[in-house]
Amino acid sequence: MIYIDYLNRGATVASSPTLCMHCEDPLAPCAQVCPAQAILVSPDGVVQQADETRCIHCQNCVYACPFGVPKLDVAGEYMRKCNLCYDRTSLGKGPMCATVCPTQAIFYGTYEEWMRAGRAEQGARPVNTFWFGAQRVRTRNYVVMTDERETLDLLAMAQAAAQGRDNQTPAPTAGRNATAWRSADAAGVPQRDVPARPWEPRTPPPTTTPTTPIIPAQPAQPATPRR
Repeated sequence: MIYIDYLNRGATVASSPTLCMHCEDPLAPCAQVCPAQAILVSPDGVVQQADETRCIHCQNCVYACPFGVPKLDVAGEYMRKCNLCYDRTSLGKGPMCATVCPTQAIFYGTYEEWMRAGRAEQGARPVNTFWFGAQRVRTRNYVVMTDERETLDLLAMAQAAAQGRDNQTPAPTAGRNATAWRSADAAGVPQRDVPARPWEPRTPPPTTTPTTPIIPAQPAQPATPRR
């Protein structure tokens, strides 16, 4: 699946695919806050889309993702997001967005493959470390910048937009839309035991086939003669 975000419909027809960043550190915040354990992380680090049979539509993943990738389909009652076209990449093929991009603006491969392809010769620099205030997030996916930056401070960029330095970006609304945080204990939310790493694929417990005890046949009783 490829989900397209329109950058500014009032000023441009440009669009951008909403790619999951597949967070490494911390590992997949969306999966860690899922109370139903519906979001799994494959052994190769790909954060999967929520399992529709387990998703309870709480939108925790929507709120926890720092990049705003997960979207809740209200009508369909399921969460959808980029899963790196796992049906393709698990077979050695590239994701669809990178495969069909006519300008090759999306590159699928390792950092070393990107360098060997000559992409850095134009002054581009891949960045996979982002700051949200004091919180650092490192991702598997890179954003290619033209500036010589080691990291991107997205909160500082949002504050600059709020000060009018970028009049194309709306001011942040968290200050008037957010409510005070309440802990689960204070809110009376019941707790339950979960695995130590609930985002990893689960192995069902072994099942045992019940055996029916064998009752030995009783020897036939001799018939009583009639008198």
